Amino acid sequence: MSNTTQTETSKGGFGSRLGFILAAAGSAVGLGNIWRFPYLAAKYGGGMFLLVYLIFAVTFGFALMITEIAIGRKTGKSVIGAYFAMDKRFAPLGWLAAAIPVVILPYYCVIGGWVLKYLTEFVTGNGKSTAGGGEFFNDFISSPVAPIVFFAVFIALTAVVVMLGVQKGIEKVSKILMPVLLLLIIGIGIYTLTLPGAIDGLIYYVKPDLSEFSIKTVIAAMGQLFYSMSLAMGIMITYGSYMRKTDSIETSVRQIEIFDTIVAFLSGLIIVPSVFVFSGGNKDALNAGPKLMFVTLPNVFESMTGGQIAGAVFFLLVALAALTSSISLMETVVSIICERFGLKRLTSCLIVIAFSFVLGLLSVFGYSIWSDFTIFKMQILDFFDFVSNNIMMPIVALLTCILIGFVVKTRFVENEIELNEKFRSKGLYRVMIKYICPVCMVVILISSLFISL
Repeated sequence: MSNTTQTETSKGGFGSRLGFILAAAGSAVGLGNIWRFPYLAAKYGGGMFLLVYLIFAVTFGFALMITEIAIGRKTGKSVIGAYFAMDKRFAPLGWLAAAIPVVILPYYCVIGGWVLKYLTEFVTGNGKSTAGGGEFFNDFISSPVAPIVFFAVFIALTAVVVMLGVQKGIEKVSKILMPVLLLLIIGIGIYTLTLPGAIDGLIYYVKPDLSEFSIKTVIAAMGQLFYSMSLAMGIMITYGSYMRKTDSIETSVRQIEIFDTIVAFLSGLIIVPSVFVFSGGNKDALNAGPKLMFVTLPNVFESMTGGQIAGAVFFLLVALAALTSSISLMETVVSIICERFGLKRLTSCLIVIAFSFVLGLLSVFGYSIWSDFTIFKMQILDFFDFVSNNIMMPIVALLTCILIGFVVKTRFVENEIELNEKFRSKGLYRVMIKYICPVCMVVILISSLFISL
């Protein structure tokens, strides 16, 4: 290809626009889409939440994602190098952004291990053993050995893909896993809607409830979009640095958003109607957190005809979603090490595996031998999640908006987008990145701290 960039030749790059879109969408589609989105949608007015979320997706989410991808492609560097290249004064911001996947990857793989455990139980015909009042889940995570084994397996699966590189690993696997994930979620969604009483749950999920619309609905939709689209953690900058110069950034971002939103919506079609039927319409059954996925849903599957198969398919779906996200997290850290220290990919992967495994053990032990130890009344895993998601990510996004909007100016991003196309949403982008997004980030940061603390 005549327009082959330095990025593509020296550090590898995506071989096609489809590969980039599916990889980026795979990063965005994770555990947050599977259980957090349906819970929030049910809690904050069903269809009204969906409408607000969609509005934010095409404005707020679009502006942040297109910014990060353009930064990555323009600089051709990992997150630390990218911020340094834009403005040396903002180099510390690159280090802060780089620290986020370092913190998230270990505990995310621990949760991925939990998913593998449940998948194993359902695939081997022991799905009924997971039902009950949460005894199975509590016994498992408090075990001194079993969680470590499944955590190790999950992080090993992630590492194998990353070791293979961008095209042979991430792109190739994404082209397989993402269509499979979509087919699985459509199939189990259709099956769920055939259950007696499921239509009532569907109506509850999608019908706008104007009486429940409030500022909390707006904040919840804004926060969910921010967390579910892999923003402000260096991933999109990293993937952007692998993107071909000939591909359209604006069109790609729109397609990533569509894929991410469809998966989140379809997750709700699986979870909300089935839990709604199982609980007799009780909203409390849709509580967020591990309880929904690892306690409530196994009870739902146990109560339905064909629940063993449905449970196996569901946890396979969740495992694939978790894997595609963990791959992007590990790739981001590996790319930083390769660039900063000039190490080969394999060596960098081994370093990341070793560090992540040690740090992940802290989260594992936080539910077993160190279960009495808390930080600000939070378990170790919850503390890592709180610091990365509620503090570090909003700060990185806020400062990135300031950098692009008022320091290097929006032309930095716009010029990269307009290399091979007209930037159709330029006016919207300028308003969002300079004024609206910073306000949104402050709201997310304050509300997250207020709710969590």
